[in-house]
Amino acid sequence: MTFEELMKKPELSPDETKKALELASRQTESCLSEFSSQFKSVYSENGFYTPVPNEQWTNGFWTGELWLAYENTGDERYREAALKQAESFLERIETGNHTDTHDLGFLYSLSCVSGYKLTGNETAKKAALLAADHLKSRFHEKGQFLQAWGAMDNLKNYRLIIDCLLNLPLLYWATEETGQPEYAKKARAHLDTALSVIIRPDYSTYHTYYFDPETGKPLRGVTHQGYSADSVWARGQAWGVYGLALSYRYTRSPEYLEDFKHVTDYFLTHLPENL
Repeated sequence: MTFEELMKKPELSPDETKKALELASRQTESCLSEFSSQFKSVYSENGFYTPVPNEQWTNGFWTGELWLAYENTGDERYREAALKQAESFLERIETGNHTDTHDLGFLYSLSCVSGYKLTGNETAKKAALLAADHLKSRFHEKGQFLQAWGAMDNLKNYRLIIDCLLNLPLLYWATEETGQPEYAKKARAHLDTALSVIIRPDYSTYHTYYFDPETGKPLRGVTHQGYSADSVWARGQAWGVYGLALSYRYTRSPEYLEDFKHVTDYFLTHLPENL
């Protein structure tokens, strides 16, 4: 199946969508008492998530679920819990607690940008803008990309990963909010660099790409989480699909839409018959 064929498939009906949202909200409600002031771990153990402090790269996902539940139901309990967590995110970025990463978009777009858009909360706005500043500071002029992880002065860290396409909306939003073009400019530069190296001729993708710290020239594609350097990490390909869609949403640049269709086609044509 190709992207064009997928678009001809029937969409979810309003009733199906309503039932799915109700189920998701009930599941979120069942966790509310345990995870109002704490966060879910990166992974479940024996089918359950354990509470953890705000130190992991996935913590924003749970807060984002709270905002979605609030948006869907209007239940103030979700709003109160999510705003409490926004305070935690402000403390995290102000103290630099596990923020030596590009995952600030995952952390702050879903928790604080969402919260600010829905409620106008100034704590959420402040936290998100500080996170955008910190993400912007991870941009390497030599190579024109945002470094994935670790200390910026460690030459072994001179690389990008495909996941970062999901972090770019934090920078696009910061430009919209402040009127300062530098955020979006760096997001576009990173995206253009990433697309020039991580998409293979058949539109499969590399997970990670290293650059020469002296010249900024691309060196080699490898994997940090996939099977091998030459394989296709399924979640990484999905980051490509989703990340390109997000950048097209903000920029409306036709070349991003074309790349989106191609990497999506690759993903779809390698699924089993039942998708």
